[in-house]
Amino acid sequence: MLRIARKAYTKVIRQWRGVNQNQQNVKPFGVRGDKVKGRQLDAVGRITYCRISAMRTKILTFVVSAVVVFLPVCALGQAAQEFRDHPDIPKEWPKEPVRAAHGMVATDEPLASQAGVEILKRGGNAVDAAVATAFALAVVEPAAGNIGGGGFMLVRLANGKTNFFDYREMAPGKATREMYIKPDGKLDNQASTIGYRSVAVPGTVAGLALALKTHGTMKLADVMAPAIRYAQEGIPVTDKLVREFAEERKDLQRFSVSNRVFLNDGKYFQAGDTLKQPELAATLKRIAKNGPDEFYRGETAKMLTSDMAAQGGPITMEDLAKYEPKIREVLHASYSANGARWEVLSSPPPSSGGVAVIEALNMLQNVPLQGWDDPKSVHMVAEVMRRIFADRAAYLADPDYANVPVAGLTSPCYAQELLATINPVRASTSSEVRAGNPHVCTSGVSASVPPNTIISLGEGPHTTHFSVVDAAGNAVASTTTLNDSYGSHVTSTAGFLLNDEMDDFTTQPGVPNALFGLIQSEGNTIAPGKRPLSSMTPTMVLRDGQLSFVTGSPGGPTIISATLLTVINWMTLGMNAQTAINAPRFHHQWLPDQLFMEKLFSPEMEEQLRARGYSVKRRGHIGLVNAIGIDAKTGERCGAADPRDEGSAIGY
Repeated sequence: MLRIARKAYTKVIRQWRGVNQNQQNVKPFGVRGDKVKGRQLDAVGRITYCRISAMRTKILTFVVSAVVVFLPVCALGQAAQEFRDHPDIPKEWPKEPVRAAHGMVATDEPLASQAGVEILKRGGNAVDAAVATAFALAVVEPAAGNIGGGGFMLVRLANGKTNFFDYREMAPGKATREMYIKPDGKLDNQASTIGYRSVAVPGTVAGLALALKTHGTMKLADVMAPAIRYAQEGIPVTDKLVREFAEERKDLQRFSVSNRVFLNDGKYFQAGDTLKQPELAATLKRIAKNGPDEFYRGETAKMLTSDMAAQGGPITMEDLAKYEPKIREVLHASYSANGARWEVLSSPPPSSGGVAVIEALNMLQNVPLQGWDDPKSVHMVAEVMRRIFADRAAYLADPDYANVPVAGLTSPCYAQELLATINPVRASTSSEVRAGNPHVCTSGVSASVPPNTIISLGEGPHTTHFSVVDAAGNAVASTTTLNDSYGSHVTSTAGFLLNDEMDDFTTQPGVPNALFGLIQSEGNTIAPGKRPLSSMTPTMVLRDGQLSFVTGSPGGPTIISATLLTVINWMTLGMNAQTAINAPRFHHQWLPDQLFMEKLFSPEMEEQLRARGYSVKRRGHIGLVNAIGIDAKTGERCGAADPRDEGSAIGY
């Protein structure tokens, strides 16, 4: 069987090379020169302090439903999450990354990047700076930064040691498999997304404290100082915050503390006002003084559980006391490209992202991609995305509760079999693509779930990613979330927003999907102490054994596509860090059977892809990647914040 798969794989590659024989001089998007010959990083003089804030969009965002058109709630049993989109994007984007000789922090918010650099300048390492940055984001980016949510942190030290910190939220002890099903058997959509019943046990504070204890060099109080200062003294209200507050007003005003803090008690903030968060400042001070036990057993825990008891929420003191972050093994995969040996480090389950990215890169290893102005290249990657998302839907779950076939999904042999199913000139249909039978090269099927079941189709897109590299070469890639924008929209009396992560579980298991008749499996159903599946994909790339690229993105299921594309741009297409972030993005997640393309693509590209059989839907942007590359010649840190929003890369 393996021999047959290899023959089919070879046939696809030969067909691909054949249809591309007249395309060898096509230039990849944004890459100068006639051919791609490894990374093209322009060496410039070192500078002592660098900062870039990407162009700001001024137009109100609008909502695009990613799945609901094709997968009705009555069939899925779980409401499809919405993607918020900027209809217009800035015309003038930075063409070169920010360069610095020592350290670099790239985040969604300038104040958060400044907090990280402040710690680096004081002698802290990348983990110290990352923890400071994460706490700062809880103040300056309330839509996604948090202490009331959860996240993942990928750490690689200069000596090569790696760790993955999983502080994903957990279902509380009172959670039940059908807790969001009404007496009539229908799903209560709002109960899992808005209000106290949607909240899972937060993990951020425990996770950040564990990362700091394991790899940091500074005290918790010291790295939290910038966040406390921002909360106590206030931050400027930006156009972005004004826009967000307006978008979320309907739900924020339902909860008294949220209404007071973010809507100014109905008087509403204007750009240039100062947003002070005294209750949050007091909570951060208690955590800085007493450590994570303050959040899970102390006064803050008592305040949170009192809120829950008064409003019908499920979280108890016992739930908080039982929460534990986990240290998991990092996923590794090796590749050859442009005369170099590359290693990709990424996120293990309960993230689905690392498995999906490695599975995709395995399929694309010998596919001669030309760039994103070449429809054949877009086609091949889109078909790879379709297949990895079919597998994601069937097999990925919390590894503490399910047997996830990671070895099979990331096996090069299995990737060859999947690649052999791709027509190099025509789009597949998702009705004919099912999850495969993942197995390692020396054995048969290792999957634990029938390939005609769905575990999860995706989760909330409102997340934030940041990257940090210090002078010694230690690096952090971290993604954190409240799930939906502003989470449950509930702000506790302790001053922090609470997640709505319970909606990331399969909230109505066993219901057939109307479009394909697939049954939602038990793998991602609600159970006490369980972590929901996630797409968050903090990732790093090594070149010839040395740190080369740190990346990741927010965006729900599009996290996987955005992260994958930036890795391809850097490792395979040889783009510099900023060009790798600027390059146009596309996304296919199997269901719905649509190819999402950014508006950066030309009408001609859309037309050519439609001619190949794709149903194309345009998006203003896909993902918000904040990455750091390492110049192989100079060793400079090259910060690349995403210009699609208000990203900021700051170095020194």
